[in-house]
Amino acid sequence: MTESQPKLAVEAQGPAPRRRIDLWAAGLGIALINRTARWSASGRRQLARLLGDLGWSAVASRRRVTLANLRACFPEASETERRAMGRRVFRNLTRATIDHSVLWKGSKEQIEHLVRVDGLERLLDPAKRPLIMLAPHFVGLDAGAVRLSIDIAAVSIYAQQSNPVWDRWLAYGRSRFRPQRLIARRGSDLRAVVRAMRDGVPFYYLPDIDGGASNSIFAPFMGVPTATLPMVSRLARMVGARVVMTVTEQTADGYVVHVEPPWEDFPGESVEADTERMNREIERWVRRLPDQYLWTHRRFKTRPPGEPSIY
Repeated sequence: MTESQPKLAVEAQGPAPRRRIDLWAAGLGIALINRTARWSASGRRQLARLLGDLGWSAVASRRRVTLANLRACFPEASETERRAMGRRVFRNLTRATIDHSVLWKGSKEQIEHLVRVDGLERLLDPAKRPLIMLAPHFVGLDAGAVRLSIDIAAVSIYAQQSNPVWDRWLAYGRSRFRPQRLIARRGSDLRAVVRAMRDGVPFYYLPDIDGGASNSIFAPFMGVPTATLPMVSRLARMVGARVVMTVTEQTADGYVVHVEPPWEDFPGESVEADTERMNREIERWVRRLPDQYLWTHRRFKTRPPGEPSIY
């Protein structure tokens, strides 16, 4: 036996206790969320305010990312204003997480009461023409997806969670009312998306992720050159898809899914122009709901050559 072999054995065993703790913590978190399913909306809001403020104080890494994003996107605001907005983001995100108890455990009637849809008729096309539902990362994203699943089937690309307990829980809730075609983002084959759209299944697409420099176009977003996937333009050109903004707003007593009219004159003159337009449409909603956007994720991780990191 070489000297390196015992060390490798210890290293192989080392992560196992941490893995068990992560699985146990995920199960406990889900159990606690589920216990609020029968709480009043005001009770869940009060709990979210408490836990959101705790998260703002305790989770320093996410707080730093949030403030870095807000400094880049709202340079006109004071640091005090940005910190207040960041704290509201944590509260709103926590409330959306707790509201999963109703989304995952409630009846159709309870979910229809919690989440209202404005413009559902725009998704009910008897001709079944290809359709892209553009759903940016606002805190109500899952609320909108679950509510829409009561009325329509859809295909979507999702980020597979590294923790299998969270992953199973999320997959269950997103498909509980009808089988949804969920395609893992990592190693996903877009041919499945194209086939579904050609079959008349709408594509519920989350466009605002950092896909890296090799897959992206740098397009302005909130005044920042942002690595942006040009998938919407390319799919629209490939299958003749219409594009509708599908933004879920968190309100005082629930959520509203805003389904806007299909974009006119899209696709346009180029993929680059289309991608810039998409970012402008998302920015319009971010400025309308600035403390409901998911500023906790590193949207600007990939920078143009020569530009310093925002984080």
